[in-house]
Amino acid sequence: MKSKKYLLSFLYYMVAAFGISLTIKAAVGVSSFNSMNVAISELTKIEVGTITTLVNLLFLIACFFIEKNKKIPEYLFMMVSLVCFGSVINFFLYHLLFKVQIGSYFLSIIVFIVGTIIAGYGTGRSLYYGILKFPIEKCCILLVEKHNKSFSYYRYGVDIVSILISLSISLVFKFPIYIREGTILSFILLTFVINKTKNKTYGYVKNIKNKLSRKI
Repeated sequence: MKSKKYLLSFLYYMVAAFGISLTIKAAVGVSSFNSMNVAISELTKIEVGTITTLVNLLFLIACFFIEKNKKIPEYLFMMVSLVCFGSVINFFLYHLLFKVQIGSYFLSIIVFIVGTIIAGYGTGRSLYYGILKFPIEKCCILLVEKHNKSFSYYRYGVDIVSILISLSISLVFKFPIYIREGTILSFILLTFVINKTKNKTYGYVKNIKNKLSRKI
């Protein structure tokens, strides 16, 4: 049963990666964290999925040093998952979707919304199982436990730093601005979909368990 949870958690993690690739492909702006990754990718010419993996691994390393009662297998599983996460983004963005042209602004918005919903759905389902955590959120939670600050203080701090780095790279090197309407749409839609998916999954599983217990 536990191995099934690991597998499902991993699969939904990859679904989230596919959703992120769609939001980047739409080219109408991305979330604050992804805007930094896209800007760094543009600057270094390293694929954006690889940058996403590397930045997440930095947060994971920070978690490893902050957390006292760490579980090595959990960290190894997260490390492998992050590498796969970035590889999925690269596969869709630079191979499967590379030659796909989005013909209009309206269609770009639709693709972005669909990508955000898919990313939120995958994230929500993955978070439900409580096995694969996203390094940024895990790092923020550990900092909350260590210091007298709120979770939002650290999480918004990451967003602000990401936006500043993204804008700095774009302005200094005359790259496109990645903080756009998509960033606002992501801010409104992503958390909503994650919470809805996570809660509905919990309710669905609870109903099945209740039905099984009544049969027994």
